[in-house]
Amino acid sequence: MPGEAGVWVFVIGDMLIFALLFAVFVFYRAQDVPLFTASQTTLNQACGAFNTLLMLTSSWFVAHAIHAARAGLGKWVTRFFALAFICGAAFIAVKYFEYGAKLRAGYTITTNDFYMYYYLLTGIHLIHVAIGMGVLSFVWTTARAGVFDERTVNVLESGATFWPMVDVLWIVVFALLYLMR
Repeated sequence: MPGEAGVWVFVIGDMLIFALLFAVFVFYRAQDVPLFTASQTTLNQACGAFNTLLMLTSSWFVAHAIHAARAGLGKWVTRFFALAFICGAAFIAVKYFEYGAKLRAGYTITTNDFYMYYYLLTGIHLIHVAIGMGVLSFVWTTARAGVFDERTVNVLESGATFWPMVDVLWIVVFALLYLMR
């Protein structure tokens, strides 16, 4: 496995917590399918799909950054990490506009159970995106030094491990909130 073992313990633990949240969402959705389905139709699937594309693209950039680091292609490492960061910033911008539209339409965390879970799941995920962008900034700064020895590549891999987890979590959030019927 690339990176430090401790990072993988964190990633797996975080995914288990999200799995529990997902299970709770599915349980309560089953208790009131008509409410959840009706509320789901108020979501902007285009925003959700675009954010999915941004997350997938950003993970693609992170993977290419690690490949470039292993090959010692410093300029490409920093470029790929910067592009992944930009995708994360675009994700946040889309979510900002999506939240704004929901709030202007009167959909808040207290509207109903669906919207409570919508804001909870997307909000916790958004925090993960922000943390991930901090990690991307760190690995970008590390890569800018231009040293790609085994230790540095291990640091880059450890940092980069977090971002695809954020991507996978979004894919599940998107499927549950925007697509599940």
